[in-house]
Amino acid sequence: MCVPLALLFVSLMAAPECSSLPTKTDSIRSNIHNIVNIAQITLVHINKLNDKTPLQVEVSTPPMNGLTDISLYLGHLDDELQSPFTNRLSQIQADVSSLDSRVRSLALMLDCPIQDKPSVEPRELLFPDSQHYVTLAKVQHYLENLPPNKEKLKVC
Repeated sequence: MCVPLALLFVSLMAAPECSSLPTKTDSIRSNIHNIVNIAQITLVHINKLNDKTPLQVEVSTPPMNGLTDISLYLGHLDDELQSPFTNRLSQIQADVSSLDSRVRSLALMLDCPIQDKPSVEPRELLFPDSQHYVTLAKVQHYLENLPPNKEKLKVC
């Protein structure tokens, strides 16, 4: 009887972090880690797509000042990736949408002001494939800058 009780005591004392609820700081750290992971996975998906059709496009993206700006731009990229013309970007669009949701969730956790997602309006593109390459380049450029700027995920 003493051995099982002693084992229970040791297991509870040896791993107190497993027996308690995560703190807000732990949740924030975990969310930031997940956001960076999703960004890196998305970059892998983009690189696989670029291996099939290599194309160099120069783009500029807005700076990452904090969660509000990051969420706003991810929402715009998500909108640009939604198109009835191509199915090739569906995985990238799903990744960006998931990333945007995580950033919004983190922003709400930190009480940051977040704008509503922009409504998607169907638009007629003269050169849809060219526009998708530009959008893909924007996503790649923006997400490449996310890991080095992950401290910006801690501020509004």
